[in-house]
Formats: sequence, C-alpha cells, structure tokens
Amino acid sequence: MERKWWTLIAVSVAIFMLLLDITVVNVALPDIQRSLHSNFRDLQWVVNAYSLTLAAFLLTAGALADLLGRRRVFVIGLVVFTISSAVCGLSGSPLALNLARALQGIGGAMMFATSLALIATAFQGKERGVAFGVFGGVIGAAVAVGPVVGGVITSGIGWEWIFFVNVPIGIAAVYLTLTQVAESRDPEARGVDWMGFLTFSASLFLLVFALIKGNEKGWGSTEILSYLVGSAVLIVLFVVVERRQQRPMLDLTLFRRRAFAGASIVAFAISSSMFAMFLYLTLYIQDVLGYSPLQAGLRFLPITLLSFVVAPISGRLSVRVPVRMLLGIGMLLVGVGLIAMTAVNATSGWTTLIPGFLLAGAGVGMVNPPLASTAIGVVHFTRSGMASGINNTFRQVGIATGIAGLGAVFQHDVTHNTTSALAATRAGHEVLAAAHGKLAGALVSGDVSSVARSLPLSARTALTHAYRVGFTDALTSILTIAAVIALAGSVAGFALVRSRDFVTSGQPEETAEGAPVTVAAA
Repeated sequence: MERKWWTLIAVSVAIFMLLLDITVVNVALPDIQRSLHSNFRDLQWVVNAYSLTLAAFLLTAGALADLLGRRRVFVIGLVVFTISSAVCGLSGSPLALNLARALQGIGGAMMFATSLALIATAFQGKERGVAFGVFGGVIGAAVAVGPVVGGVITSGIGWEWIFFVNVPIGIAAVYLTLTQVAESRDPEARGVDWMGFLTFSASLFLLVFALIKGNEKGWGSTEILSYLVGSAVLIVLFVVVERRQQRPMLDLTLFRRRAFAGASIVAFAISSSMFAMFLYLTLYIQDVLGYSPLQAGLRFLPITLLSFVVAPISGRLSVRVPVRMLLGIGMLLVGVGLIAMTAVNATSGWTTLIPGFLLAGAGVGMVNPPLASTAIGVVHFTRSGMASGINNTFRQVGIATGIAGLGAVFQHDVTHNTTSALAATRAGHEVLAAAHGKLAGALVSGDVSSVARSLPLSARTALTHAYRVGFTDALTSILTIAAVIALAGSVAGFALVRSRDFVTSGQPEETAEGAPVTVAAA
C-alpha cells in the first residue's frame, strides 16, 4: 500500500478515537457520577474541561505544527491523548478525572489542528477530494456509533474502559504515524501568538467558571461579578492583541466576509444548542426514566443515524443548492426539533422525544457538511487552515458555554421546581421536613434516589414524582432556550452566507486594509 494511504489510515484512526471519546462520555456520565460521588457541577466539567482546552489550544497547536512539524505535533498530541486517557480511567475522584480530561483536550487539539494538513500534504488533485471524503465519513461514523459504543462499554465492563480502550489504539496510531507519515512544516512560520493564546483561554475559562458557579455563589456576588468582568476585559485585550499581530492566532479580518461570520455563528449555535443539550437529555433518559447506559445509547440512534444518513446527501446538494438554504433550513430543523422535545412532562416516556430527535438529527446532518466547506470556501486557500481552525474553535466554545449557561438555568430550575412540587402536597411537606438537610445537596448532585431510600413509602413516592416534575420542567426551560439559539443560527445562515462571498481559484485576496492582492491560483 502506498504511503499516502497509510497517512489517511493513521489520521482517521486517531480522529475517530478522539471524536468517539467525546460522544461515548455522554452516556457514561450517570455511572461516573455514582462511581465517583460527583455532583452536577462535576459532570459539567467532565465535558467542559475537554471542550475548553480543545478550544483554547486548537489555533495555537496549528501554529506550533507549522513551526515544528505537523507530524511531530500530531504524534505528541497522540501520546498526550493516550496517556491522559489512561489517567482518566484510573481516576478516583472528580477532580482527578476533570484534570485528565483537560489534558485530553490539549492532546486532542494537537491532533485536530494537524489532521487535515497531513492529509492535504499526502494527497494531490482528485485523490485529495477522495481522502477528505473518507475523513468526513470517519467523523460521521464516530458521531453515529458513539452513544451505542459508550453504552455497550459502560454497561458491560465499566465506564473506565471508555478511556482505557484508547490506550492500545493510541499506541498503534503512534507507531503507524512514525513509520508511515511524512513530516511537513510551513517554511514561512514565524512563531506562536502566546499573548493571544493566554488572553483568549483565560477569558473563556473565567466565563465558563462564572456560569457554572453562579447559582452557588450568587449572580450578584463579588466573586461571580469579578469573573465576568475579568472575562470581558481579557476578551477586549485579546482583540487588541490580535489586531496588532503580524501573524495573529485569530485573524479578525476574516470576519469582514459576511459568509465567514455567518458560518462562525452557525458553528457556535449548533454546538451551544443541540450538542450542549446531549448532557441534559442523557441525564433525563438515565436518571429520570431509569434506562441503562446501553439502553440510553440506543435511544439516541434516531438523532445520530439520521444525521449520518443526511450528511452525505447534504454534501452532494451543496453544489446544486445555495449553501445558505442548507444552513438556514438545517438550523431551523434543529430549532423546531428542540421545541418538539419540550413536550416531555413528568409522565412521559422516551418516545415523546422521537419527533424532536428525528427533526434535530436531520438538521444536524444537513448543517455539518456545508458548514465545514463554507468556513474554508469563503476565504483564500492560503487562509483555509486558520479558517477551519476558527470554525472548530467556535464549535468547542459553543459546547463549553452552552453546557455552562444552560446548566446554570437547569440547576436553579430543578431545585426550585422540585421544592415547589413538594410544597404543594401533604406528603411533600413530610419530605421537606424529614430530608430538609439532605434534599438541597441531593438535588444539586442529582442523587435523589439516595434520599428517597431513607424515606417512608408515601414520602418516597412523593419525592420521586416531585423530582420528575422539577426535572422535566427544567428540561423544558433549557430546551426552549436552546431552540432560540438554534433559530438565531438559522437566521444568521439565511442572512449572512451569500454565494458571491465564496472564493474561486486565483481570486485576489484582501489584505487587512481591504486592498486586493493578486495571489496565484492553487
């Protein structure tokens, strides 16, 4: 087999492992919560620790790869990801797990930032298109099978193995990369924008930290206000730093193209709405409805399989149908799907979610392929790497801030609604009297069952029903918020992404001042 195909295999295996680890974690979260005695904030950080470091390091990792060598950075990322996966599985506390997840995100950023560049270097002409098609199929397959694989592993041999399974795969990928993948770098690379990296990552961390801790500390508290003000100051400083850099980490002039700005908004919207909701939908299906991880994974198939089926159709349509239609209609379907899911109530079964799952799955499949092509298609090919990195950064920032923001509303509403439901009945008053000291903590952690077991039958029944009422009402609230975000993304797709913004080969590139500069055709 030619070396270039081994390159494709090595990159595809690594990215499949990386993406699979994102999707399998969702269905394992309730088991992780029980095993490590985690609270709700800990569960948010299991996902957000990964998303934050992935978003923060993605563009910096790309710059390092151009400077030091893409294969070298890719292998370092593989090693970091593999070692941190083993540490995740060995973690005995929520803090240890979340720190290991943050390290995973750093390794994942190194792999993600270099994957397309390695493929583009290895393949030329029509074969490059074939290779990118295979790569896209691998991404779709990882998303499609992730919940089921996570359910099988978690139910069969324990949540730790969703991380341990990465170790032999990672070792094989490292060996394959070192022996079969050629090294490449950018001869014009000048260094890394460390000030941009520090200001961006610190601003993002303070924002997410404030959103997660807001309910506990109080939104008007000095601590939370300090985090929010600090985040705002740092993001302003980041913009100032980037505007003065000759080779910035994030080229702000790209946002002068309305279509690029639109694609970035859509990327943020789909992640902060549908993808952020997976955490809360998983908790509903497992903690409230009582399904096992495998049963929960199977119940997500209407979303994952439909998105997998629709994605290649959307990819083919993107050459015949204006991309704005695909992005706009796709995000509209996601928004309507999220609204359809608000039909859940305390007496619903999981089938109530099916119409929303189908609509949202079709919308995700319709959006993903043209979104990726738009991000790089509306800028000159010399900036395609940065454009792709920015789009992926917006996705990860959307997941992190979406989970944190929706979680703040969700945590408050679950506590308030459950307590209100208990106060409305005599048996509920008995619960409040008997478990007053324990109930608040149980509602925050999601471990209501431990409190229920200590109560008499009538009080236990009242608490279980009140919790279902409180949980589903809170779920309805954040589903509505997520739907509004998705619909705003639909408006951005329709309004901003215009066909005339797409760059053709040989088209002049605009400088930061807007003056055209003729660039040779690719």
